[in-house]
Amino acid sequence: MADTKKTATLSYEGKSYELPILSPTVGPEVIDIRKLYAQADVFTYDPGFTSTASCESAITFIDGDKGELLYRGYPIEQLAEKSHFLEVCYLLLNGSLPTEAQMENFEGRITRHTMVHEQMHYFFRGFRRDSHPMATMVGVVGAMSAFYHDSLDINDPWQREVAAMRMIAKLPTIAAMAYKYSIGQPFVYPKNNLDYASNFLHMCFSVPAEDYTVSPVLAKAMDRIMMLHADHEQNASTSTVRLAGSSGANPFACVAAGIACLWGPAHGGANQAALEMLREIGTVDRIPEFVAKAKDKNDPFRLMGFGHRVYKNFDPRAKVMKESADEVLDLLGIHNNETLRVAKALERIALEDEYFVSKKLYPNVDFYSGIILEAMGFPTAMFTPIFALSRTVGWISQWKEMIGDPALKIGRPRQLYIGETTRDYVPVAQR
Repeated sequence: MADTKKTATLSYEGKSYELPILSPTVGPEVIDIRKLYAQADVFTYDPGFTSTASCESAITFIDGDKGELLYRGYPIEQLAEKSHFLEVCYLLLNGSLPTEAQMENFEGRITRHTMVHEQMHYFFRGFRRDSHPMATMVGVVGAMSAFYHDSLDINDPWQREVAAMRMIAKLPTIAAMAYKYSIGQPFVYPKNNLDYASNFLHMCFSVPAEDYTVSPVLAKAMDRIMMLHADHEQNASTSTVRLAGSSGANPFACVAAGIACLWGPAHGGANQAALEMLREIGTVDRIPEFVAKAKDKNDPFRLMGFGHRVYKNFDPRAKVMKESADEVLDLLGIHNNETLRVAKALERIALEDEYFVSKKLYPNVDFYSGIILEAMGFPTAMFTPIFALSRTVGWISQWKEMIGDPALKIGRPRQLYIGETTRDYVPVAQR
């Protein structure tokens, strides 16, 4: 529990109220207003909850001014250099890095859960061929509660554990199936001899007619994409998962709610929007025209993939993602792709132009991840599903932490009502 030694005084209508101040291990102090309504009969107003802490959490910390992202205290740069996605999954779920034996056990459990119930194949056929993969994932993940009845009791720690394992293991399979279905190819089953990222790429790009070997460079880049997107504090989709979970909903339903929220272009769809912007620019010679539009205060055009709502400095994930982007483009020898040429030229301008530097509009993680996924051969419709399967471990970790919180209450935001006051009903003939 956070420290409560200090207080803040609120004066309202001639009365003073002492509000406890909670001190975190790192980050801004928090004024505890839980009893404010009962004591003073007032609410606080905070659209978007940008100044409100909705929970206590020990999972992820962001310092936007420093450009810092910590998973359980470990800097994301260190994890990206020395760790891998499944080890990060264990860290987020359990709070500490695993021993060698723990890691072997965890990887084995995930590997044995990668297949989905065979009857789920029929569920996919209910969707139109041109359905967006995210629409498919929302439906299929929500339907997991209809197939796995033995892991729905949120009050049973073992069932919570099994549900977590199942979702981390099966989301890549479901995402790959959604992709295959959308392009009319047969589903590819997971292979237990492949690592997590390689298995996902194999399920997406292999076909029964010929052998497919996953490039280690591409697998490493995919593993990093997953790692960098694994969790990001109390963002919109994570808050959605927590809000759904606060009602006692089963974990599959909660994650389906998170996927639905992530689908929004302002959240998980940002990397797709960034790539679509690069295609709109079209050629390198048109970059100055669009940069001028971005600088014009009277022009609604925005450069997607630059700057971040939380990070007021360089996005730490973008530094790592840029390295992967360079490695992937060099491996694939992609130098003549006009969209990627535009991206590289625009990146150079953004890092040097005084307007971008002064406003700290650095290329963010969405800018580079879109470039990598495009180079790998993924259509833009698959960008957000890949984000969803990466973020699943964060959602589950946050949900698990919330369920174990003795202060848990069902979410119930308040409002500033600006509608009509009480008025009498008028019969239709008299209106």
